[in-house]
Amino acid sequence: MALKRRSRANAEFSMSSMTDIIFLLLIFFMLTSTLVSQNALNLKLPTSSSTTVAPPSMAVSITKDGRFYYNATAMPKESIERNIRREMRDSKAADRMSLTIVSERGVPIEYVVEIMDLANRVGVNAILATEPLK
Repeated sequence: MALKRRSRANAEFSMSSMTDIIFLLLIFFMLTSTLVSQNALNLKLPTSSSTTVAPPSMAVSITKDGRFYYNATAMPKESIERNIRREMRDSKAADRMSLTIVSERGVPIEYVVEIMDLANRVGVNAILATEPLK
């Protein structure tokens, strides 16, 4: 009488599905990180009926008390131009870059004009960020 041997379970673990999952997570986080706004400051923006949307590449934020932030990093107004020039030099798409000016409601217009003049000197398009009308 011939008895059948039972096959044993394979004790190996296949890593191929794990690497697929890690790769998909990596792609997900890379895509969502580009959609996150660079401006992490909570500013009350002026309102406008304009609906122009530009891809955020650089942002300069100005608070009521005269503090300047470049990409959410506090810095003096004099060093903002140097950082913009460095980022444009290091970028492959310098001709498509834009500078978003995020000024809090009530900021003296001189501060905004200085940043717009700076953008003109550097040769980058400047966009003034506003909130939509309610």
